[in-house]
Amino acid sequence: MTDHPARPTHGHRRSPGRRRAVVGALFGLLLIGLITGVGLARDREAAPRAARASAALPFDLPAAGVLRDSPHLVFAHYFPPYPLSLDNQPAAHDYYARNYLTPQGEKGKHAAYGGLLRDRPLPVPPSRGDWQLANLEREVRTARDAGLDGFTVDILSLDGTNRQRVDLLLRAAQRVDPGFRIVLMPDMTSLHTDPRTLADQLARLAESPSAYRLADGRLVVSPFKAEAQDPAWWSQVIVRLRDHGIGTALVPVFLDFRANAERFAPISHAFSSWGNRSYTRQDNVPGDIRLAHSLGKKWMQAVSVQDARPNQGVYDEAGNTATLRSTWNHAISDGADWVQLTTWNDHSEGSQFAPSLHNGHAYLDISSYYLTRFKTGAWPRIVRDTAYVTSRVQFAEAGGAPLQPRLMRPRPGTAPPRDQVEVLTFLTAPATVSARVGTVPHTYRAPAGAYAQDLPLSPGRSEAVVRRAGATVAAVTTRYPARRTVTVQDLQYYAVSSGRR
Repeated sequence: MTDHPARPTHGHRRSPGRRRAVVGALFGLLLIGLITGVGLARDREAAPRAARASAALPFDLPAAGVLRDSPHLVFAHYFPPYPLSLDNQPAAHDYYARNYLTPQGEKGKHAAYGGLLRDRPLPVPPSRGDWQLANLEREVRTARDAGLDGFTVDILSLDGTNRQRVDLLLRAAQRVDPGFRIVLMPDMTSLHTDPRTLADQLARLAESPSAYRLADGRLVVSPFKAEAQDPAWWSQVIVRLRDHGIGTALVPVFLDFRANAERFAPISHAFSSWGNRSYTRQDNVPGDIRLAHSLGKKWMQAVSVQDARPNQGVYDEAGNTATLRSTWNHAISDGADWVQLTTWNDHSEGSQFAPSLHNGHAYLDISSYYLTRFKTGAWPRIVRDTAYVTSRVQFAEAGGAPLQPRLMRPRPGTAPPRDQVEVLTFLTAPATVSARVGTVPHTYRAPAGAYAQDLPLSPGRSEAVVRRAGATVAAVTTRYPARRTVTVQDLQYYAVSSGRR
């Protein structure tokens, strides 16, 4: 719909110049009122939503302004192929349900590995109008309300659907929150182009106010697998962007950081590594950060939950939330400048932080606790007793899977596969935890603060009840039972929270 400026009513005759001035003044006041009204309306909408999100957490999330004043930035890697909805249909029979979550989907294209995905974005109801933009706005709000500064958006192609979603994401961020930043991340595993073409496309995306620029105006460009091209190639991109009047802050994300750090240093503002997804393989992080800082560069640390890829036949042993806690603790204790959550929504890798069908908000909520410490320098005070339970829905060695001929195997070097339930408690004071894993009871004393207790996995559902002075202060039960026999392999850890139903 096109907005038209209000016309003056016919009355006393005015000179054309004076009439134009009055009309201009009235229109200016109207425009200010509209902008202010929109801003106030957004503020009124955002405040209750943020309050509800914070009430589900063990602590009170600081105000957005407090978090954004921090020099420590937290982004999440946005993967365009998996938005909230692919076809604006009810979740029971939408594209995810029909084609990605079943072995027979997309005419059997994914039958060899039991279907493309094991989880999906938390379903949203169909909506009218520009539903794709509306859904992206919803994702921006979810990330913003969890304390994130923005998304690093994976640019998989320079045209087509995935590129259109990048454009829409920039629009969504600007509409929802002009302070929410979108980092442009050319994906060099899929982009096969020349420096001039890439730079021209980045310049077009940089026209959006939401494309992240440093305080000095430089556009942040953070290529994934930057080492796919040498520094001379990237220098051509930088020069071409300068021809567009755009300075560049290059933040390469490497698959092999140590082999490329020194040769990329002259053209880079900061460094990052994609990292790995096993809690036993984080010992290299302190050295990586020291090396980056010794070269005068900032460091963006990868923080992750897990990684399970049916279509690639590989998974990492995440150890329930051990990988999540370990990668965050390294970012905090080893002096990272920025963090990239890897990933927001790459469901084909099972690495999503975003609210999902199987995990709800649990992993994002846990992450907000560490994010607050990373940004403010102080651990937040726990004000609500909260329990999170994580477990697989099958045993690591479940045997065959009749609908999946090609099984996943542990990635070489990952932690040994394990079958455990983890109860992660955030308590205001010590309390007794009564847990039941299947039919097996467990009781233990949990201290105040954050505490993780591992229990052996048994068939069936798991529950945890936290009691203090005879009163139940938190309780949670897994949504899905663990089974010894399965039809397809699903080695992701599912999560539930007592703070959200």
